[in-house]
Amino acid sequence: MQRSIRRRRHEAKTDYKARLSLIQSGKPRLVIRRTNRYFTAQIVTTQGAQDTVITGVTSRLLLAQGWPENLQGSLKGLPAAYLTGLLLGVRAKKKCTEAIVDLGMHRNIQKSRIYAVLAGVLASGIKIPHDASILPTSETMEKNKKIAETFKKVKEKIAHG
Repeated sequence: MQRSIRRRRHEAKTDYKARLSLIQSGKPRLVIRRTNRYFTAQIVTTQGAQDTVITGVTSRLLLAQGWPENLQGSLKGLPAAYLTGLLLGVRAKKKCTEAIVDLGMHRNIQKSRIYAVLAGVLASGIKIPHDASILPTSETMEKNKKIAETFKKVKEKIAHG
């Protein structure tokens, strides 16, 4: 008799084998997800089969931090991903000091926007095991001259307030 595929795996939403190894580590998970318009980043703990979100942010919250409304379409870009991670890290700093990365079903591409979120969380001071070669450089994030000045202003505001 052939075994059926679990529903969430069949829908390409959950890799159960990877999830089990992340849960068995006992550390909180940094869950990073990307939609067509925004990034969502959360620090999640697991007790049994229950996930509890310690804190979470979306890149849409950058609008309240000084990101201009006319650049709302760029809330899924590399600079916005970094700032989303930085905002999450600053908010989670008091509740969590270390975590592991949970990329879900996203492809593992070096220097991608997903890893820009990780770079932002690392910049806030949360310890996450990683290889430094996968992170995008600050020059790459400031390469777009249209967003570079905004990026610096919002980064300062998040880091100091």
